[in-house]
Formats: sequence, C-alpha cells, structure tokens
Amino acid sequence: MRRSRLFGAVGGGLCAALCAAYALVAYAAPHARLADLKPSAIPVDVELVLAVDISYSMDPDEQALQREGYIQALTSREFLTAIREGGHGKIAVTYFEWAGPATQKVVMPWRVIDGPEAADAVAAEIARAPTSRASRTSISSALKFARTLFDDSGYRGVRRVIDVSGDGANNSGPLVAPVRDEIVKEGITINGLPILLKRLNYATMDIEDLDVYYEDCVTGGPGAFVIPIREREKFVEATRQKLLLEIAGLQPEPKVIPASADKPRISCTIGEKIWRERWGDGMDFR
Repeated sequence: MRRSRLFGAVGGGLCAALCAAYALVAYAAPHARLADLKPSAIPVDVELVLAVDISYSMDPDEQALQREGYIQALTSREFLTAIREGGHGKIAVTYFEWAGPATQKVVMPWRVIDGPEAADAVAAEIARAPTSRASRTSISSALKFARTLFDDSGYRGVRRVIDVSGDGANNSGPLVAPVRDEIVKEGITINGLPILLKRLNYATMDIEDLDVYYEDCVTGGPGAFVIPIREREKFVEATRQKLLLEIAGLQPEPKVIPASADKPRISCTIGEKIWRERWGDGMDFR
C-alpha cells in the first residue's frame, strides 16, 4: 500500500501551485479495477464519493460549515477548470452522510458535473437537504457503504475516490484499518479531511493527533492524502483544495516525514479502546 501524505496547512501557496499544475498532470491509478463495466456505463475522469460525518460530536455549526465547504468547492471556478482539463471533461459525484454502523444516508445520488450549470444543480441539491445528527462514529461502516456505491454508479471512472471527513476516531462497527486495506486493494483511493476545531473533550471521546490517525488508519491508495482543518475560517478553502487535488489527480508538496514515521505512530484501535474504557465490552467491533 502506498503511504498517504499528511499536510499541515492550507493556504494560498498550495492553491497557486495547483492552478499552475493541474492542467499539465494527471494521475491514473495503476492496476485499478473499474467497478461498473456495463456497456452503458458513462466514462468519466473520476467517480467521487463524498462521505460526511454527522455524528453528535459534530456540533450544528460544524455541520453547517462542513456542508457549506462542499457546496462552495463544487461550484468554484478552479474546480470547474480542473474538470474541464480532464480527458473526458466530466466527473461523477455522490454525497452521503454517516455516523454509527447503521447510519448512512445518501443525500445526493450519483450526478455528473461537466460545467457550471451541473455544478450549481448539485450544490443546490445538497443545500436543500435537511440536516440531521446521529450517535457514534463508524468510519469503517462509512467506508464499506461508500465502496458499494461504485458498483451500480452508472459511470466508469479512470479513478475512483472516497473523500471522508470527520472529527473523531472509529469507535463502533468493524475495525477501520482492515476495511481500509480491503478497499485500497481494489484500486480505490481514500482521502481524508479530519476536523480539529475543538478542544479535546473526553465526553465525546476525542483523540489527539486525529490527522495522524486519518493518515495511518483511514486513508490509502494511489495518490492518497490528508488535509486537516484546524481553523474555522479555513474550512471552505481546505475543502475546495482537497477537491481540486482529487479531480486533478495531484498531491501537494508533502511536509518532511521522518524515517520513524514508517513505524506505527498511533493505534488504529484507539477509538474502540476509549469506548471500552468508558462503556465496557458490550460493543461488537468485528
């Protein structure tokens, strides 16, 4: 498995580099297996699943910021330019919200974006959907659900990407790392947008170094990366830049990662451990 990259800051320098480079570079996942091989499947540059956390640890303000970030990113000039520069000039995208093992709801089914009108329609569809919240945080179940969405998407992407955002570690459902590994074996890339806006709160089972957790335990696959959000005013910009990277098939310049990073930096079962310490052994983590 190719190691994902972790990026600590979002700013104008990264955006400028993207604007100069995405028209020149494309990334095709080696040995990727296309999920929808029906003759009727429409070829696109990317099949993109947006998986958005709505667990109770996300307060209503964070939820609103998260949704607004995607709405603005999907309609931005830079995003639409990146799509236009692709081989097919279009992508397919679907948006769902998730929390515990039984909570995955498709807010917007598969839609194609090939220009401003389609992007505006997608953004409007996401914006008018009612908001909700639910208990627990099962990143693993969200990833498994996201994987199934490719099977009958109706599109045949050069690349397939799951874009997962959230503010906590996996604390219910299957263990996250094995699920991640199985999905990555299929040539699917998983990118992360960990949200680190609040002070640690034991009551909501927050963990330190959520960005490292996302890199080591959640993300993976060809060209995978993590962009953490640490400031509310950076939310929209971070989301926009992440989508630009995914559509253009690029990675920003990585920060220097020491050799010790090849060793485990964080436990991929830390969320489950915290849950058991607080609630006992009643939760099934198979």
